[in-house]
Amino acid sequence: MSFMKTSKTMVKKKTKPVFSSGIEALDEILQCIIAGDNVVWQVDDVKDQIPFVHAFCKCAHLDEKKLVYFRFASHVSLVPDVYEPDVYNLDPKAGFEQFITKILNVIEESGLGVCYVFDCLSVLPIEWYSDRLLGNFFKLACPYLYESDTVAYFSLLRNSHTPISINAIHTTAQVVLDLYRIDGKDYILPLKVLGRHTPTMYMFHAMEGDRLEPVTRSTVVSEILSHIPQPWVDSSISFQDEWTEILHEAQDLCSTSSKDKTTQKNKFLRTQLIRMMITRSKAVERLCEEHFSLCELVSIGKRMIGTGFIGGKSTGMLLARAILNNASPKWKERLEIHDSFFIGSDVFYTFIINNKCWWERHQMKMSSDPYGEARKIRSKLMLGKFPQDIINQFKEILNYFGQSPIIVRSSSLLEDAYGNAFSGKYESVFCVNQGTPNERLEQFKDAVRTVYASSLSDDVLTYRSHRGLWNRYEEMALLVQRVSGAFYGNYYMPQLAGVGYSFNPFVWDKEIKQEDGVLRLVFGLGTRAVDRHDNDYTRIVALNAPLKRPEVSTDDIHRYSQHTVDVLDLKQNTLASTDFETVAKSTHGLPLELFADRDRKMEMRARKHNIKNIFSWMLTFKNVLTETEFIDDMKEMLSTIAKAYNYPVDIEFSVNFSEDNTYRINLLQCRPFQVKMETNGANLPENVKKKDTYIKTVGPIIGEATAKRIDRIIYIIPSKYSKLSTSERFSVARLIGDLTNEQPEGKSTMIIGPGRWGSKMPELGVPVSFNDIRNASVLCELAIMHEKLAPDISLGTHFFNDIVEMGIVYMGVFPEDDGYILNEKLIRHGTNLISNIYEKNDRIAKAIHVVDIDNAQTNVFVHANTLSQEGIVFQKEITQKADSNKDIE
Repeated sequence: MSFMKTSKTMVKKKTKPVFSSGIEALDEILQCIIAGDNVVWQVDDVKDQIPFVHAFCKCAHLDEKKLVYFRFASHVSLVPDVYEPDVYNLDPKAGFEQFITKILNVIEESGLGVCYVFDCLSVLPIEWYSDRLLGNFFKLACPYLYESDTVAYFSLLRNSHTPISINAIHTTAQVVLDLYRIDGKDYILPLKVLGRHTPTMYMFHAMEGDRLEPVTRSTVVSEILSHIPQPWVDSSISFQDEWTEILHEAQDLCSTSSKDKTTQKNKFLRTQLIRMMITRSKAVERLCEEHFSLCELVSIGKRMIGTGFIGGKSTGMLLARAILNNASPKWKERLEIHDSFFIGSDVFYTFIINNKCWWERHQMKMSSDPYGEARKIRSKLMLGKFPQDIINQFKEILNYFGQSPIIVRSSSLLEDAYGNAFSGKYESVFCVNQGTPNERLEQFKDAVRTVYASSLSDDVLTYRSHRGLWNRYEEMALLVQRVSGAFYGNYYMPQLAGVGYSFNPFVWDKEIKQEDGVLRLVFGLGTRAVDRHDNDYTRIVALNAPLKRPEVSTDDIHRYSQHTVDVLDLKQNTLASTDFETVAKSTHGLPLELFADRDRKMEMRARKHNIKNIFSWMLTFKNVLTETEFIDDMKEMLSTIAKAYNYPVDIEFSVNFSEDNTYRINLLQCRPFQVKMETNGANLPENVKKKDTYIKTVGPIIGEATAKRIDRIIYIIPSKYSKLSTSERFSVARLIGDLTNEQPEGKSTMIIGPGRWGSKMPELGVPVSFNDIRNASVLCELAIMHEKLAPDISLGTHFFNDIVEMGIVYMGVFPEDDGYILNEKLIRHGTNLISNIYEKNDRIAKAIHVVDIDNAQTNVFVHANTLSQEGIVFQKEITQKADSNKDIE
């Protein structure tokens, strides 16, 4: 539906049409009801309003105006059937976006000049657990009703809402009326009548039969007011929304001795808090009810900014910690205590609505160019302003953390869920947190804006489209975490960080057990572990065989070790990448020998050639793996959480050691690992002739074991690609996206190319994005473009998670090594179809060879076994009548 288009094309009238309330005396007081009026009745009881609603409906019916009634509350019906209303039954429990969208759809379809009645709005904050969302609802619905030249009746229960929602409603509405029933008599006090005024308009008016008489005598006014509570002078009257009331009730129960999880009151409040703050997912709700205590949930609520949900990333982190603490008392000592804050999803809604981006975001889904529209919205969000009450709470967060570095992380409700990881799709922003209070506040606000804007990034939109989530509503919460680590001179960092998987999809040795899990370790900040850094390596650790490495020689171990460290640079007030030698020499007090070994061969060569002051340390983490209980702890941690989830999990963590080699693990994130564990069943065919072999590899291989037909081969010719400029290489990457995305559903594409796929450095590989490879079936890296660069499995990075989640088989090939084959002549056999999609005959076209396997006599198959780390791509004549899974003679 195109709401904005409708509002823009409506005929603008100099004089708005006049409606009637159905009560002549009220029309006179208000100087008539005007088209576009949103009339809000503030009442003590919904029933008090009924005579006035009936009069309005009767008049609309007599005037043959269309009457629409939105029904969503359990109170008595406000509109009698005799007036023939179009009744729309709505469910607020479905969520804010779905509720408001359905209403806007009806308004658009109903056209101009319609009369509307809404059930009492006071039920909405109860269902949404948020007064702020009530104000947001009104700010969206009322302007649209106004543009449609309608008149709408709303009601609110007096003294039941916070100033946040009341101020939003009073500011947006055209007419606000207080209705009092005192001793059986009705009194109306207009609080706002936009664009109209009389000397007695804003006085009490008493209902006398069909007349409304202004109350002019002070004795009568005093008598009326004596019956009416005045919250602004009566401190016993507090404005508490549903959220606050539930949280306070739970907090009161926690402060007593009645903490038994089995009591009905405890169970009820835990369920309320989970549905209010944590999730709508039944699967996640069951996990939370099993592992969160009432007091833990109260603690979460007390650390929230705004209301709404805390999102997937926050839930995963908190749930994993609760699972561990419930499993064994050891984790209370081993885990670093978290003191995170959670910015609720309602703050995100308020931000996009207040900055006039909600409509554009809604329209974007139906646009012919959604990516272009999204870019415009991102630009507006980066300049967006926050409500003052939220800014005040931001200041409190910064006061709490002082000048300790923090990180603002996305925590979307779509993120880290069963089936949809969104790995690396949203932004996370470090705040080094140096400078004056105002400077730090501005940095923090920019960080929040950046994460909010990333909800509309190209990668996010592509992922949502690919995963069938295009029409799902985005609800973005934020996780604000203290950066784990310590100050080392001008640097701040943890000593150790990484990612862990309870299931190991990369087996390079027969002794490695997949079910025991795997780690990807780095020295310094964990960004080195989750982001793909093209000129560096990390340490892969199989948890059942931690000292086994894919590398063999000392030279290989040194070459394929981590050389660059991510740190927070306090002087530059930014995230920085610094070489390991610089960090090691400037971080006094760091137990270097725990993380690194000296390269004795390098030292011998240096002495032989009389070279002084060499830095021979290389990051192997050997003593961490052998001299501490770290590996046992990580193995137990992953298995315990995976058992509770009944699903493989992946985690992010950091570790800091004390002088006695004791340590604390900071569990930063946990989510289901989107991997299929059935990796057997793809045995390689025997006796395939070399002339029929396109590619053969003995690892690395990642992904599901597979045996499938290949329909298209896209080959990036190394000798041609290496001569391209940087801009030309980016053009190649985009062309690959066009070629894979044009393939019909069910067709398999294999992409073969030099260097590292997904590289951010085009000189080291092909800089494809998620969108470019999302429809590929096989991705093959050739170690032939850069002599010092080996194919990198990138285990634990966001790029790796995308490959696994999309079911892509990754294969690395070392063409010059034993056990590997690259048959370029066979790969390039057949007509190059690149001209079908790229009309130029330039260097870009000459670097890509595209072949569709539609030969009536030959098929091409890929077989990959991740357990044995063997893979082959071969052709087979159809006339052989042999199944591709059987031996080929």
